[in-house]
Amino acid sequence: MLWVDLVTLIAPNVPEGKRVRPPLPLQSMPRVLFRQQGFNLSEPAMEEARHDVPLFREFANLGWDCRLPDEGTILRTCHLLESDKLADQILATVKDLLQAKGLMPNAGTVVDVALIAAPGSTKNVAGGRDPEMHQTKKGNQWCLGMKAPIGVDVQPGLVHAVGGTPVHVDDGVEGSSLLHDNAIVSFVDARLQSAGQRPDAKAGMIWQVAMKPGKRRALDAGASLGHSSEQIEKRKAIMPAKVEHPFRVIGRQFGHAKVGCRGLKKNTAQTTTSFALSSSWMGRGKQRVVDGQMRPKRALAG
Repeated sequence: MLWVDLVTLIAPNVPEGKRVRPPLPLQSMPRVLFRQQGFNLSEPAMEEARHDVPLFREFANLGWDCRLPDEGTILRTCHLLESDKLADQILATVKDLLQAKGLMPNAGTVVDVALIAAPGSTKNVAGGRDPEMHQTKKGNQWCLGMKAPIGVDVQPGLVHAVGGTPVHVDDGVEGSSLLHDNAIVSFVDARLQSAGQRPDAKAGMIWQVAMKPGKRRALDAGASLGHSSEQIEKRKAIMPAKVEHPFRVIGRQFGHAKVGCRGLKKNTAQTTTSFALSSSWMGRGKQRVVDGQMRPKRALAG
């Protein structure tokens, strides 16, 4: 069960609570974290939801006779994600669960990078923007935020690796760190041309890099060789499209279209947890296909 594994993972990082208010019950912590990520709620909004929505209390195993956590307690629980790379360990736990159910064969990896926007308002206590968030030009529009490079398994399209970099860092820097240990082929978008040429590129890896649109248009589609090259490049360009689904899930299903914290480390931890939740959510209906049996679609976490 996912929740049992997450409780075991979080337990060593939980403070004793002797100097501050007692922490959340241990079995409720991962559920509170995932519920907050799933609805993109701030700590004050999460506190209000505990009182107003009985389903939230039931999901977190907080009965009517339990002390409901305030926003300070929820905030300290969220800070656990930053300690000892706990967010990466949560993602690894979800990945191990998906592998045990046969949903991640590890044959290949699709790597892509997306821009996650940050609030540009200066109406805050510091009176300025987040100093770790930078600007970049996307099309004809300037955007403030961070980059979230992810690695997605080729067959089911589930996330197994997440990183976080400033927007001025080249997209290919995190390419090799997002691959499966036993992956033999990687599909990357045309923007990541340098991923397979870097000194830290994984040896023996087959990098299938999509051709830039300008070069594709220059191919002679009338000639046999040009037609074959066009079909190959079209296929190579289609494969990285699998990585767009997890970005859509965290942006539209979970509302994580913008970062909610200040600092690259905090936002990377929040983003990693969101992708762990997205993998569990996306894998909820795939088990019946793998087993070849008609099983009811339900969340893997259940």
